[in-house]
Amino acid sequence: MLRIGVIGTENSHTDHFVRHLNVEGRHEGCRVVVLAGGDTEKNRQLAVAGQIDDIVETAEDLVDRVDAAIVADRHGGLHRSHAEPLLDAGKHVFVDKPTALTVADTKAIIAAAERGGGVLGSWSAVRLSPTVDEIRAATSGLGDIQTVAVTGPADRDDPHAGLFFYGSHVVEPALELLGNPDVTDVHTLGAADSVTATARAGDVQLSLSFVRPDTHGRVPWHMVVAGRHGLVARELELGADYNARGLARFIDAALSGVPPMPYEQLLPPVQLLETVVAQL
Repeated sequence: MLRIGVIGTENSHTDHFVRHLNVEGRHEGCRVVVLAGGDTEKNRQLAVAGQIDDIVETAEDLVDRVDAAIVADRHGGLHRSHAEPLLDAGKHVFVDKPTALTVADTKAIIAAAERGGGVLGSWSAVRLSPTVDEIRAATSGLGDIQTVAVTGPADRDDPHAGLFFYGSHVVEPALELLGNPDVTDVHTLGAADSVTATARAGDVQLSLSFVRPDTHGRVPWHMVVAGRHGLVARELELGADYNARGLARFIDAALSGVPPMPYEQLLPPVQLLETVVAQL
């Protein structure tokens, strides 16, 4: 049995993780057995829904109770302090987006995984949208890719670390499409209700637009890829069970002991967003 603990349960994603693992039993032998964060109303609700008997206070309290953990705090500034003790103890850890708010903290999380020997995974659910694969396939007839533009909702004043909270959903699909290259030459322009950043990813020009939602809703995630003689434009669709893909990817990695992606690929999204925020 893969015993899984969850911290950061205020995130609605944790409802889906508990449902997929404990209620629907999508991964045989894998189960959430403990929740961290104390005796909160949300933890009590999850405990009832998932028939989870154990609620503890801290990430450190999870160490002797689990084989793997999900760090799901909405504020990415908590991710290092919650992931590090688990990774140092050799646990497999999935960190929901963003990995961290700084490159320094991301490197520290990676170093803890390398010391402890457990696998580390971290990504945006939009990175794993099937539409990204469809766009990649469609670009084969465009010639050399010249530009990738992604637009999506994100609020620079969000209480959960501003652009980092939803901005990962804009940045990561663009980098995933291009094979997760390093990013250079970042320039940022802020307006009243939007932020636009440009950057270079190898020979490709990136344009990333973050649009503040309002009371009427939010813009969809959308990608446009232009080659030398054509372009592809698609809305990035998630579907109702969009967290299931990422959960399955992490479970496979934990059971195999093989990291789901090279750890150095966790750095460019954080580096880009850290630079954008600093330039605002």
